[in-house]
Amino acid sequence: MHQHGKINYVEFPARDLLATKSFFSEAFGWTFTDYGPDYTAFSDVGLDGGFYRADMHSEPSKGGALIVFYSDSLEQTEINVRQTGGKIVQAIFDFPGGRRFHFVEPSGNEFAVWSDK
Repeated sequence: MHQHGKINYVEFPARDLLATKSFFSEAFGWTFTDYGPDYTAFSDVGLDGGFYRADMHSEPSKGGALIVFYSDSLEQTEINVRQTGGKIVQAIFDFPGGRRFHFVEPSGNEFAVWSDK
């Protein structure tokens, strides 16, 4: 159900759509629907969205929004990210309310994963 004024969808650039799709499929179990050669969408992962082919990427240090995933097992998620082609750019650290790490996926977009455990 769509709600007025609520965030409904998010889109990210991706230099390599195939590598990005493969990474998120393997590391997080996402599935995708392709809409032509330059766009792929994901759903049922907390927030629906997509990746569009572009020679850009999202970096929080340059003003991009930081999307943060939740994990029941932060260390295992970090292992999954490393093993599937992600690059850890900030190792696990504590913050009030939990712990988290930051990673960059194959197209260069930065994300974070947190846990309260």
